[in-house]
Amino acid sequence: MDIARAEDVLLTRAAQRGEAAALGTLLERHRPGMRAVALSLLGPGPDVDDVVQEAALVALRRIADVRDPQAVGPWLRMVVRNACRSLLRESRRTEPVDEVPLAPDGASPEHLLDRHALRDWIWEAVEELSPALRLPVVLRYFSSGVTSYQQIAEACAVPVGTVRSRLHQARRLLAQALADTSASGHDDTARRTEASWREAHETLAAAERGEFGKVLKDRYSPDLSLLSGGHRLGGVGLMLVGMDSDLSAGVRQRPRHVVAGRSLVVWEMDLVNPPDAPDHCPPGVAWIMSLEGGRINELRLYHATRPAARRELPAA
Repeated sequence: MDIARAEDVLLTRAAQRGEAAALGTLLERHRPGMRAVALSLLGPGPDVDDVVQEAALVALRRIADVRDPQAVGPWLRMVVRNACRSLLRESRRTEPVDEVPLAPDGASPEHLLDRHALRDWIWEAVEELSPALRLPVVLRYFSSGVTSYQQIAEACAVPVGTVRSRLHQARRLLAQALADTSASGHDDTARRTEASWREAHETLAAAERGEFGKVLKDRYSPDLSLLSGGHRLGGVGLMLVGMDSDLSAGVRQRPRHVVAGRSLVVWEMDLVNPPDAPDHCPPGVAWIMSLEGGRINELRLYHATRPAARRELPAA
């Protein structure tokens, strides 16, 4: 094994153990080759930097999947190649798809990240973003059902172009943060996420017992803003009325996916309608919660839409 590959092996294994500085060094070593791939597919322009930064985020989430550390260079170039293809499809008005293969068990990106200590570094870096940049990043890269540009635009009540611009800025800042990595310690994100799962279940159980008002008093700011589609609908009182109304109608919520940062939490819920009213509610809802001082001061509700019914063609 030559010296360069031996160094790649050492850096990759260190990154897989959770050393963000090692991953930053690894990316800097392979940046020329990654840029060369982007230039060959996209030509000169700002998109080259964008896809290289996108590749850095993919590497953060999926470095643990690299089984042959000697081949980390080709793996990084493959990440860039797939990001370029997604961008080219996007220019043809097709929604981009992340093509980097998931692990064989089909785990989500958030679950893959959760398997190694880099999760703490990236969550700390995400927390440093402004709220306007943090929300689309968390939805795009860590939620499981609000990931397309159109869905994020609807959830944030901004145009799709604004979502693209904010993601571009966030990727640039996160890539720079990785390049400037320090060895400082961060919160245990796994523990925080596990606690948020419990809280989601406990919140719904309390609501079914008629104790949702106590949950609101304990966890939510009295000045809470409840939003949907960018419009403020009300506050704590409307939340209580809405939950009671759904429960009275026989609608139940089941947590499906949880994303938990210090200042932003997303609970994705399946909505289970009663048998006699299967279309009472959409199939799912995301609770997108912003926290300040440990209390939720803003809640955005994003409802998943039902797929359009197929139109039957008349018989010939």
